[in-house]
Amino acid sequence: MAYEQQESRSSRVVAETPTSRREVTQTDAVRRPDRDGISGATVGVIVVVAIALATVVVLLFMNRQADEDVNANLAAQASQTPPQTTIVQQPAQQPPPVIIQQAPPAPAQAPIVINQPAASGSNDSAIQLEIDKRIDNDPTYSKLGLTVTVIDGKATVTGTVKSDSLKSQVEKMIRSVRGVKDVDNQIIVSG
Repeated sequence: MAYEQQESRSSRVVAETPTSRREVTQTDAVRRPDRDGISGATVGVIVVVAIALATVVVLLFMNRQADEDVNANLAAQASQTPPQTTIVQQPAQQPPPVIIQQAPPAPAQAPIVINQPAASGSNDSAIQLEIDKRIDNDPTYSKLGLTVTVIDGKATVTGTVKSDSLKSQVEKMIRSVRGVKDVDNQIIVSG
């Protein structure tokens, strides 16, 4: 708190009436704060500004240090050579497994993997390739998402079509492939 100064003020009042004269003297003590010092509010403002400046300086220093670390990491990554990938091919002894998946895959159903037996391999795989080729080349069949597997000359077809006539057409096309002994038509008609 600042020191206060005390000042006295005196006033004199004279009242004259036709019959008498009266004089009154009044003294008042007035206290005023000392204006030479710094007020508490000014000190508070100075402290807040000093803290803010110190915080800004610390944050700038930390940001510069983080940028230097990132730049050093990027430079180290750029100087490293990428790892080499080696591809090893194994000789094919058995035909690869055939993965069967329906046109719009059912969300809860996982793909079915069927391994073809090795005994009748070459004839079944030729039949399989011919059926797949015919399906892919026909614009009507290629959009259906049909899956055909051939085991011992028996072709099993799965998928979904919109009509019974289309189901029959697919079966006739598969029967017309040379080497097909039987057709198991498991196509579902939805429409």
